[in-house]
Amino acid sequence: MKGPIIFTGLLLLALSMQAQEQEPEPSRVPAKSRSDKKAEKRERINNMIRMEEEGEPAYRKHNIFGIKFNNDGYGLSYELGKLKTPYRATIYQIELNEKKHAKEEKQSTSDNIGNGFVVLGNPFIYGKQNSFYQLKLGIGQQLMIGGKGNKNGVGVYALFAGGFSAGLMRPYYIEVESPPNSGQVKKIKYTQADSAEFLGPFIVGGTGISSGWGEMKFVPGIHAKAALRFDWARFNNTITAIEFGFNFEYYTKKIDQMVGVGGKNFFNNGYISLLFGSRK
Repeated sequence: MKGPIIFTGLLLLALSMQAQEQEPEPSRVPAKSRSDKKAEKRERINNMIRMEEEGEPAYRKHNIFGIKFNNDGYGLSYELGKLKTPYRATIYQIELNEKKHAKEEKQSTSDNIGNGFVVLGNPFIYGKQNSFYQLKLGIGQQLMIGGKGNKNGVGVYALFAGGFSAGLMRPYYIEVESPPNSGQVKKIKYTQADSAEFLGPFIVGGTGISSGWGEMKFVPGIHAKAALRFDWARFNNTITAIEFGFNFEYYTKKIDQMVGVGGKNFFNNGYISLLFGSRK
């Protein structure tokens, strides 16, 4: 009995070793060339464009950074968008802006020395009482009006958003010669007690942006905006756009920016934003 069993075992072992020797080695996949990678990327983008044309969402979210130019100031923005349908997205925005008053005019003090004018101090804005900043948090909708169609097209979107606005007033400081003609300089902001010096003829110059941060006053408010966005980025996974729109803001207390000019609660302006971002 042992003989046949040993013979059978040796036979199976020999057949197994022969099969392993005849088994071909796994073939190596050659590395993709640069042109192959570019071709794959183009195909992927074309598939995304085709999905959008057929009504299927090709992206789930976008991130956009912006530089904003208002007719009364400037600012920076960030937007996160989450796609709900191929034509509608919910957007979340944060902005930081500085608002200028229409009567602001930068000046410099100078004196006639040696038959020429010499600037004596830093530039300043005569009569400015407060610098006014806005930190805005908003939520809204982005609606596609017209898709790109191809990589050379322009996507057109309508935007509506609104939310909370934190108004921040920073006292504006200047340097004055006090007492007059004494050669001594001190920094002051506008108060009833210092109004004569603040608006008087002995202003030396401004203090720049270094003063007043510890005296910031907070004024809560709300804001709303409506805009049109034009995206001309070559590929749909990137965003290069310009946005035109209008802002509306209301604050719970009057904002005083200039001495002798009544403060106000309601502000509105037009703006242009340059936008750069990506879709995923």
